Amino acid sequence: MLVDFRITLLGALTAGTMAMAHGDVAPQPINTDVLPDVGEEWLTENPYRAEEVGEETWAAAIKIGDSGYNQNCARCHGLGAVSGGLAPDLRYLEAEEFGDEWYVERFQVGYTQNGITKMPAFGELLGQKAAWAIRTYIETRPDDGALDDYSDRLKEIRDELAGMSAGDDASALQAELSEIAGNIETASGAPVADSIAMRAANLLAGDTPEFAEAAEQLTIGLSAAN
Repeated sequence: MLVDFRITLLGALTAGTMAMAHGDVAPQPINTDVLPDVGEEWLTENPYRAEEVGEETWAAAIKIGDSGYNQNCARCHGLGAVSGGLAPDLRYLEAEEFGDEWYVERFQVGYTQNGITKMPAFGELLGQKAAWAIRTYIETRPDDGALDDYSDRLKEIRDELAGMSAGDDASALQAELSEIAGNIETASGAPVADSIAMRAANLLAGDTPEFAEAAEQLTIGLSAAN
């Protein structure tokens, strides 16, 4: 069930449990050249969702947002957008208009409490394209426990992939991973999760499947989930 982010956020702010001051950390630039321009005026809805720009651009936004988030946001909001409790868990920010409006306002102007900068204003420093790429990454994060029912099978698939080499047929494993990926729910309510199953399936697609990389993706993701 989608947690009401507004309640979670209100509790976090009124309890004063935001992360330690972040204002002295220099934002890291993000290369967004491959993403479509979105104009100078700040939008209030995410322009990089798959239904708006297609799956290829959506996937590119996730990849860019992943890097951008972990360079600029993970220190307070947690690696992989999994909060440790000091700051709101952004995975539960609804993937709809309300969530977009709250996100983009906070991204632009930051957050200050009692004269202390808890979150810097990223708007002018990183720009709108970077903002929405990070948003796309965050809203596609899997919900807590979303992999639990599949972890044993994913470990088996990982081990199978680790023993494969060029010329081996991974089409059945790729299809199974894609099926698993389609069943993994996001925390935000977005329709598709950027899960390790999806990433591994993508690495196996095409004429030259990347067995080792797919196995590594599963290893890293399964370790992070435990």
